[in-house]
Amino acid sequence: MEKRKLGSSDIEITPILMGTWQAGKTMWVGIEDAETIKAIRSAFEAGITTIDTAEVYGKGHSEQIVAQALSDVRDRVVYATKVFANHLKYEQVIEACDRSLQNLKTDYIDLYQIHWPSGSFNNEIVPIEETMRAMNDLKQQGKIRAIGVSNFSRAQLEEAAQYGRIDSLQPPYSLFWRKVETDAMPYCVENNISILAYSPLAQGLLTGKFSSGHEFPEGDNRRDNKLFKGENFVRAQAALDKLRPIADRYNVSLANLAIAWLIAQPQTNAITGARHAKQIEENAIAAAVKLSPEDLAEIDAIGRTVTDPLENEPLMWDWS
Repeated sequence: MEKRKLGSSDIEITPILMGTWQAGKTMWVGIEDAETIKAIRSAFEAGITTIDTAEVYGKGHSEQIVAQALSDVRDRVVYATKVFANHLKYEQVIEACDRSLQNLKTDYIDLYQIHWPSGSFNNEIVPIEETMRAMNDLKQQGKIRAIGVSNFSRAQLEEAAQYGRIDSLQPPYSLFWRKVETDAMPYCVENNISILAYSPLAQGLLTGKFSSGHEFPEGDNRRDNKLFKGENFVRAQAALDKLRPIADRYNVSLANLAIAWLIAQPQTNAITGARHAKQIEENAIAAAVKLSPEDLAEIDAIGRTVTDPLENEPLMWDWS
């Protein structure tokens, strides 16, 4: 799989990354460690060498699973992890990084990201200058190679960049959720900041596998996803019907089409999660799909029938 530069760093990432939120098990159901390890390993074998995790995913469990899957090939993979919004004071960042290093069984983290802006989820507000000072010190010490942020608006990203080099932004971004395009993306393009899109399949909606009336079990975070509710879901189903003929022309799945469209956008890479090895192997195929300019434009227009009516807020879930 082709590699791309992460921002202005010397780190090379794959345009498709393996996401491991589900590996932590929290807010997911039916996840088995052995299957997750197999899926992560299959991602590596399919050419996906960039793995995204976070300390908050199962309180370090996801990081530990990543280590079990990839420790023997550590020199050939890129680890990206995150510090949560409750650990943004200087000493807390340092301690969180050390825990992640231990969980990942490594002496350096390639990309260390601020998971949510200060104050998120009613956590204490910490000046970004203090958090960035810790990140810069970790970078200088060689514990991390690059600094990223996640779920930041353009204004928050610009403020963070005043205190150190930011090489990536991780927003929710898919054909069905496109807030970043009108907010932070122009700044990222101008300043060579890589976009690492999470939920690139809108939590599975873009696979076309969920029909009307589908009920997620208790504990599955998709119960709160706005795209699976009411008129949003109806519009999504109509859009999927229009996307299917395009996918058929390329002889790929709807998921592959959605990922291929996404990684063709400026600065954009896709973080794809998977419960099973087969899912990630299928997702990897999208890296080889080259869509024509005409088809990119048509897919774009179809996606807007879903995204244009959505209210102007960055969070995909009703977590109030």
